[in-house]
This record gives sequence, structure tokens and C-alpha cells, in this order.
Amino acid sequence: MADRIVAARVIVTSPGRNFVTLKIETASGLSGIGDATLNGRELAVASYLADHVVPTLIGRDPAAIEDTWQYLYRGAYWRRGPVTMSAIAAVDVALWDIKAKAAGMPLYQLLGGASRESMLCYSHANGADIEAAMDSVAGHLAQGYKAIRVQAGVPGLKRIYGVHSAHGDSTQHQDRPDEGDWDTASYLRHAPRIFEAARARFGEELHLLHDAHHRLLPNEAARLGQDLEPYRLFWLEDVTPAENQAAFRTVRAKTTTPLAVGEVFNTIWDCQALITEQLIDYIRATLVHAGGITHVRRIADLAALYGVRTGFHGASDLSPVTMGAALHFDRWVPNFGIQEYSIHPNEAAEVFQWNWSFRDGMLHCGETPGHGVEIDETAAAKFPYRRSYLDVNRLQDGTLWNW
Repeated sequence: MADRIVAARVIVTSPGRNFVTLKIETASGLSGIGDATLNGRELAVASYLADHVVPTLIGRDPAAIEDTWQYLYRGAYWRRGPVTMSAIAAVDVALWDIKAKAAGMPLYQLLGGASRESMLCYSHANGADIEAAMDSVAGHLAQGYKAIRVQAGVPGLKRIYGVHSAHGDSTQHQDRPDEGDWDTASYLRHAPRIFEAARARFGEELHLLHDAHHRLLPNEAARLGQDLEPYRLFWLEDVTPAENQAAFRTVRAKTTTPLAVGEVFNTIWDCQALITEQLIDYIRATLVHAGGITHVRRIADLAALYGVRTGFHGASDLSPVTMGAALHFDRWVPNFGIQEYSIHPNEAAEVFQWNWSFRDGMLHCGETPGHGVEIDETAAAKFPYRRSYLDVNRLQDGTLWNW
């Protein structure tokens, strides 16, 4: 007789920041967990799961992952969107965790086996000005990183994305969003100077990345790409909002700087044209926000046909569960590019136990059955949910802009 799901529950905890976890248990005694965290909208996904999804899971065959995915996606009628797809992802990753445990193998083996022994990763070097950013790069190099994303404050702007030393850590809990300010002309003048300084100090071998965080219009994005070409970036990320995928035709036609996008994508349709028209070099859709392993595998397979590689989002607002599952996916996926790696708050290690590791600039997934991450529910209860938001951003005349 096939195994059956006998229990599923949503665990909301805030060890340093808010995380939403789904735990599924089966009649055979196996359990698996999936991440459902949507930063700033965590309780929306928790409710979607607890009030609407969990009741439909009881009695289902945990091995029927594809059917369950289709059941939750097609069956709801209301498709796509970050809340729906994050909830589906939590179920999907938990079921893959259970299937790998039932098979007695690490998840990457169940996906098809290893394509590599370790995964290149990058971390974030930030500074209120260029000098501080360069010192941060030096600190990351000392830790062994071979690839580093660099963000520096722009003169005249008080609060901009990525520069924590300038305006505090956006992971802090608050009752309403903080507001930043923005001026595109100042940024476009300043950004090339950051990478001129980086190449002058650190040479040509270091992989340098930069995130424009959706703030530029297509022609502005193309100009930035052109201006950064002499510094040979690994990638330029999120140069313009990608709801209009055709906007990347303008950018692609005018610069050879590699382009990455997709951390806010939820389905394959969000990036179909970007991939099939070869308008990007790296796709950054995450397991947690793009429907889990089942759906992101389809995105990666499509990308492979067009020479596009993966570069999964890996900010610390994705729980250790997503990092664990992502590293197993990275270990298998043939067209892997790089993995973003942000260290979780210290308190997270009290709630989650994981077996991946960082050594010599590379990430290594574990070898235990499943995706290698477990949750201590007793410890989780010690860290209740605390309201938090992502920032918002305004132009200097007060117009709300992209953050």
C-alpha cells in the first residue's frame, strides 16, 4: 500500500528574521520540510497554506509529486503570483525531501546525480562610499570568496539599496516600510567609478557582480552596461524591470555586459521570451518563489537549450531550507552558473540544522538523505513572528520608484 500524508503544518518563526516553513509527515514516519517565506508578506503565504492547501494534502500519496504540483497549480484556478507559487514551492520541496529520504539518498542523486563537486558562490561587499566598499571586498577575499557583488553609496543619496553600512540592515523588524531616495543620473555617473577602483585594487581575476535593482529605464540600463564593459563584470543584475520582457531587447542590443534577472519571477512564463530570445545570460528564479524543484527544473531545462545558466537568488530572507535544496539542485543542474550566498542570522542556527558548508570560495551540499535541512519546532516557538517590510524608494521629487 502506498504511503500517505497524515499531517502537514505551517511553522512561522523569526530567529533574526521571519521564516515560514511547511512540514509534511507521512504514515511511514518520514517527514520533509519546505520554505514558504515571502519577505514582507510572510503571513499571506502562511494563511494560503494553512487555510487552503494543507486540508487538501491529507491522504495524498507523498510520492506523487508531479500530480500534487499540478493539483495545486491548475486546481486552484487562480494561477501564478508570489503567494500561490511560494505555497506550492513549500509543498513541492517538502515532498522531494521525503522522496529522497525514502530512497535513502541525498536529493541531488535523486535528481540525476552530480554534475560538479562544489558550487561557485558570491557574497555581498557594501560600503557607504567607494573606499568602504573596497575594504569590504578585501574582507570577503580574505574569507576565500572568488566572486563578490559590489555596491557602494552614491554621493548625495542618503539611503540606497545594498549599502547596509549607510542606512542600517533592511532585515530589521519595523511597523512600516523604510523609505530610500534615488537619482538615476547620479548613480550612472558613479557606478563605473566603483568598478574602476575595484579592478585597480584587486586585478582582473576576481569575479565582480553588481545589482541595479530594477531602477533603470531600458536605455539607461544599456548605457550602464556599456560603461561597465571595460571592467568585465561577471554579471549586471536586474538593470530594468522585467515585467516587460521586450525591454531587454534594447539592453541586449547595446551592451555585451552579461545580464542576470529573475529573483522576483514566479513561473517559466515570466522568463520565456528572455530565455528563448537569448536576452539574458543568467536566470535567477528561486525554488521558493517559482514553484519549487518541479517547476524550476523546467525553467533550467529551457534555459539550457539557449545557453542561459542558473544564478539562484540566495539572500538571507530565504530560509536555510531553500539554501539546502538549492545547493542540491545546483549540484545536479548541468547549466549551473553561480549561487548567491548570504549568511543567515546567528539565531537561525538555533532553529534550523543544515549540513552544507562553505570552503575555499565554494559551497558544498551535504550527503545525508533529503535536502539536508531540519527544523527544531521547540526552538522555533521561542522566536515569534515580528512584523517587517522591505523598503520602498522615491525619486528626489517624491515619486515612488522601484526598490
